[in-house]
Amino acid sequence: QVQLVESGGGLVQAGGSLRLSCAASGRTFSSYGMGWFRQRPGKEREFVAAIGWSGGKTYYTYSVKGRFTISRDNAKYTVYLQMNSLKPEDTAVYYCALTYSSGDYYSSNGYDYWGQGTQVTVSS
Repeated sequence: QVQLVESGGGLVQAGGSLRLSCAASGRTFSSYGMGWFRQRPGKEREFVAAIGWSGGKTYYTYSVKGRFTISRDNAKYTVYLQMNSLKPEDTAVYYCALTYSSGDYYSSNGYDYWGQGTQVTVSS
């Protein structure tokens, strides 16, 4: 079993920054891909970013490219999402997820474990 715990969410003004963290425990972390998803009010959960097990490959949805950066520290069993130039439309509950496979990082179906989510609210 793997436990994922997100932190770092909060309220920020448009143009501001937040850094989300996701700490994993319970199983070897370094061999797995990690992703961030979000669920905006009234919307389905959507892909935000992902990172391969070595950290060498990263993937982003178009709307966050150039503003968000995903990274990982395998020694700390933690993945991060640095969010800059935040917009009101980034308001959502953000979830981290872990995948055993190196297949489709963009689909939530490819992930095996999920965190409980952390709220990010961006005011205009």
